[in-house]
Amino acid sequence: MTPAAVIATVLGYIAVLFAVAWISGRRADNAGFFTGNRRTPWYMAAFAMIGAAISGVTFISVPGSVSVDAFSYMQMVLGFTVGQFIVAFVLIPLFYRLRVVSLYEYLDSRFGVASHRTGAWFFFISKILGAALRVYVVCAVLQLLVFDRFGFPFWSNALITMFFVWLYTQQGGVKSLIWTDSLKTFCLVASLVLSIIYIMRSLDFTMADTVREVSASPMSQIFFFDDPASDRYFWKMFAAGIVLLVSMTGLDQDLMQRNMSCATPRDSQKNIILTAFSQMFVIFLFLVLGVLLYLYMDHAGLAMPEKTDQVFSLVAVEGGLPVIVGVLFVIGLISSTYSAAGSALTALTTSFTVDILEGTKRYGDERLTRIRRGVHVAMAFGMALVILAFGYLANDSVINLVYKVASYTYGPILGMFIFGMFTRLKVRDRWMPLVAVAAPVLSALLQWWAARAWDYQIGFELLIYNALFTVLGMLLLVKCHDK
Repeated sequence: MTPAAVIATVLGYIAVLFAVAWISGRRADNAGFFTGNRRTPWYMAAFAMIGAAISGVTFISVPGSVSVDAFSYMQMVLGFTVGQFIVAFVLIPLFYRLRVVSLYEYLDSRFGVASHRTGAWFFFISKILGAALRVYVVCAVLQLLVFDRFGFPFWSNALITMFFVWLYTQQGGVKSLIWTDSLKTFCLVASLVLSIIYIMRSLDFTMADTVREVSASPMSQIFFFDDPASDRYFWKMFAAGIVLLVSMTGLDQDLMQRNMSCATPRDSQKNIILTAFSQMFVIFLFLVLGVLLYLYMDHAGLAMPEKTDQVFSLVAVEGGLPVIVGVLFVIGLISSTYSAAGSALTALTTSFTVDILEGTKRYGDERLTRIRRGVHVAMAFGMALVILAFGYLANDSVINLVYKVASYTYGPILGMFIFGMFTRLKVRDRWMPLVAVAAPVLSALLQWWAARAWDYQIGFELLIYNALFTVLGMLLLVKCHDK
């Protein structure tokens, strides 16, 4: 696939994306930007959420990871499904009852302004790092396929990408994102399914052959119960999946903006449950694709790339497959990443404007619009800078990096919500920033000590310990008369 073909595919998708964003968001006001006016049909939100839960990280890292981790990721996905039910039947009723614009307004009403801003800042840090990692994926691929061949540096790649993301989200916000995420879902699933079909044909596999070969491969092992110290141990990944989903979806302004764009809590719950089962099926197909990619590389005699994240791009673009496979790969990658980056940018703008600046309380609609647009520009530029940092520092599978970041940054948020929802105790609010900073530090020390003293590897379940340290710290801050 030539650089010109890649550029044409990217620009073609961007043109369609901009058309959908403009049509859906041209009349959006501040309420439309922040909450979609709470008028989104549940089935539209569900279709959008299927794609929203899958980013370029999933598209690239999950298929490539099967050579090292087999299908162990499905253990975490089972935890994700349980977590979706918790979000649907515990958090959704709460947030709709409070009618919050930002999730972290709950912390204000429950504990005070310091807790509110602490939650918002930790979301801000976690989201800008996580979103930047997702955009870094597409930037790295485009750098390899296009920018390097024309001698353009990585920084120009990052700035151009974020400029387009900012441009299509700057007006419509959530109202546009529901429709652009629906476009993303269609493109991503179509790209995934058609890529599997074309690779099957290139291997001369029937459906029965595919089932037999994938099942026979050691890379298709799902469950790991043999070594509790391993990162792949079932109960560790299952538990981590539950808390990661609750934290990264249920307590994430980005994804919950979409869920709460439905008119009623019941509609939102239907959307979440449908998303849960659809996500499980789609991720399983990504893992199947991963096995087929490695089988094809062996069949075609292709050299293994330095990073597993490069496997899909290598096979799709330079593996001797029909050009349509490369086109499908680029469309799937671009659609998943642009949408994820756009939604993250919108959520960051919402949280910073509502939580940090208290814009909805302090300013009228006209002033709020100007502030919101200024914040949106600043968030886009900030994300571009973080992408540049990852471009020089990232040396791990991106899917692992995303969850490592989440384990540290979402822990305090999860701990504060657990404490708030399952106790009636009040805390000394002004000390909450100290607790929120101490919890990740103690978690990191525990992870280091467990590996050194017991040879026990704390993996994604680090988030659980992080939340626990936050809860324990809050117990120390309980006001005397509440004990």
